[in-house]
Order: sequence, then structure tokens, then C-alpha cells
Amino acid sequence: MPGQSCILPYSGHDKGSEDTFWGQIPMALALVPWESGHACQISAIDSLPASPLAIGSGLASPAGGSPRAREAALDALAQQCHACRRCSLALGRQQVVLSRGNPQARLMLIGEAPGAQEDELGQPFVGRSGQLLDQLLAAAGLDSHQDAYIANAVKCRPPGNRKPTTLELAACRPWLQQQIALVQPQVLVLVGATALQAVLGLKGPISQLRGQWQSLAGRACMPIFHPAYLLRNGSIEPGRPRDLTRADLVAVREHLLASS
Repeated sequence: MPGQSCILPYSGHDKGSEDTFWGQIPMALALVPWESGHACQISAIDSLPASPLAIGSGLASPAGGSPRAREAALDALAQQCHACRRCSLALGRQQVVLSRGNPQARLMLIGEAPGAQEDELGQPFVGRSGQLLDQLLAAAGLDSHQDAYIANAVKCRPPGNRKPTTLELAACRPWLQQQIALVQPQVLVLVGATALQAVLGLKGPISQLRGQWQSLAGRACMPIFHPAYLLRNGSIEPGRPRDLTRADLVAVREHLLASS
């Protein structure tokens, strides 16, 4: 119901704190039925607070089952996403951009939203930013096709590649929740400030938050610079953003090796 709120627990830490975070999120996804070719509207104002995801409250995870069961569940989720009209981004999209990579991987990367090439091809991170991300993963000893499952916080392209609104992030949040619940990654890499806000509810300069381990429902989370920012800051000198991102991804790989 519009205006109703729910309380979502978040067991995590920020800057060393082990305090439990509790966030209240208005239940804003009251949708007007699809009709006459118009996108459904969400009965809420665009002022939802940044909120951590409540993982595991939606679809049951098939992590204990077969890879085939997991892939079938993800296929079913993809069909639901392709029919989604929860916000006005549905009007301008070419495709719903869900994921690429290996759904059996222990590593999941979450970016912001699709760009023009992603919207055209139906996969996240396939443009210049995606090519750089693949190169950075490879430099850290990670294969983007085999070692990672890659998705975005928002599944449809915002006009002009603008930043997704808080309302659009809220509309897409259930899809991301269910992706995480189904894939059951051990480590989440949050690619850029928008992904960090969408998943953990943390706001602040990514330059200060990157490289610091966070936690979501027992999963390790590593914020990194977005590769679009790295394309504008191309120096490979030690201590520069590209070098720091490589180091962050090496730390991710070492964490995965240590927990295997």
C-alpha cells in the first residue's frame, strides 16, 4: 500500500563498525495496470531513502540444488523482467539488460545501468567501459566469462545515459534482490557510487569508499571505481585510479581464494 513502510535488517559494517543497520523503506511499488501502451506509474514521489537490499526475502535460492535448477530459475526471472513496466524507463528501452557471465560464479559485479550499446545488445558492460572492466579483471587474474556474474542495479537504459533516479532504483530493487538470492555469490563488487548506494545504502565519494570491505547479509562487498570514470582518468601510474582498481580486484581474488 502507498505510504506503508517495512523495516529491512542490514548486518554490515562501515569503517569498522559492527552495528546493525535498520532502514525504513516506503512501500512505493503500487503500480497502475498496464494499458494503452503506457508504462505503469509508481505511486510515490522520487524521494525514497537510500536503502540496503533485503536479500533472501524473495525467491528461494537454489544454491543447494543443481546448476540446471539455478539457470531455470534465472530464466524465469528474466521472463518476468522482460515484462516489467514498473517505471517509465520501459517506454524508451530496446531491451531489458539482465546479466552476463557465469551464474555459478562465486563473484558478482553490480554496476549502475545499461548504456546505449548494452541496450542494443541486451548485456551489461559491453561497451568501452565493459571492455576496460574485463581487462582489469583479467589483470587481477579473473575471467569475466567464467569467474564472474555481471549485472546492473537498473535493468533499463536511462535516457541520455543519465544517472538513475532514486525511484528507478527502487523499482528495479526486487529484480536485483532476486538475482543475488538466486546466484548466491560469496563476494559482491559494487561498480561505482550508484551501485554502492543501491545495494548498501551508502552515500559518499567513491574515492573514499572504494577499497574498503563492506558486508551485506554475510557477503563481502568491495566498492570500486566505475570504469567510465577510469576511461577519463587513464593514467596507469601507481596510486592513480586505474592502479587502485586493479589492487581492489586483486584483493577480491585473494579473498575468493582464501575462502575456497
